[in-house]
Amino acid sequence: MQKTAYVYVPTPSTANLTVGLERGLWGWRSATLDRAESRQAVRSLTEGDLLVLGHRGPNSRVAPGGWDGALLRRVIVSEVTRPLFTADDEVWTDDDYPERIGMDVLEDFSPSEGVTLGSDAMEALRLSANKQGAAVLEPGVLEVTRFVESLPPVISGSDTGSISHDGETSAATTVLRRREQAKMRRARFGNATRLTCAICGRVLPSRFVRAAHIKRRSAASAVERLMLANIIPACLMGCDELFEHGHIYVDRTGTIKASPKAEETADLAAVAARLAGQPVSGLTEDQEPFFSWHRRHVAQQS
Repeated sequence: MQKTAYVYVPTPSTANLTVGLERGLWGWRSATLDRAESRQAVRSLTEGDLLVLGHRGPNSRVAPGGWDGALLRRVIVSEVTRPLFTADDEVWTDDDYPERIGMDVLEDFSPSEGVTLGSDAMEALRLSANKQGAAVLEPGVLEVTRFVESLPPVISGSDTGSISHDGETSAATTVLRRREQAKMRRARFGNATRLTCAICGRVLPSRFVRAAHIKRRSAASAVERLMLANIIPACLMGCDELFEHGHIYVDRTGTIKASPKAEETADLAAVAARLAGQPVSGLTEDQEPFFSWHRRHVAQQS
């Protein structure tokens, strides 16, 4: 069963939080995990579990239950991408924090009026605050699901053009990834009702066009994931899947090419061949590093 770990990040650690989110890492001092069952809790986290970071809350020196209804200025929901490991390379400037986990940020919510979570989640965060940021484990993802369901919509019809290439996920994770897709769509396409597919050039209702990552989301850093240069409009009529799986790629001149992967079947090769030779619509110079990554790592072309 998917688990949720709660970690409180105090205001003086804002700079560390920024670095951790940029690098997709969270870390602890070994002494912090040596206390009570902290190490056991973190060690039990596996890929796909959730890590919730609460930031800028009230005084934690209160009785159990004292944070019921308390407000946090920021809540970050992330998914564990790498279980507990140790490393000594410098990430944070004030200390080593050698015991680390990899994380993928799914939602970073900081409304001006503050936000509260369910009573169990808030108590877990209060305990974490009193344990120098140790992780406090809760079974399941019910509290996170309730929080996600309470979030305001990003835009009307935010699910349009939204599909997942990341396999099976929990309901909470699925909704959060759809929210991320909606944010990217709004930033990249605004409120356009019709979009031009960058690959085939067809003009389609926006619900048939996805905000597709050039460099795969799973391989991109948190910063790269949200860069508009890493996003192209790719239609759901086949172009998104062909590009995602490397059956087609974009060469250095901005021209679409069919890769050897497309030769799996004659029909697949024919579909890719019809797109080959066309220029990518709306190509910009800052997209080439992302297309280069896609050529090498997905299409396996130089």
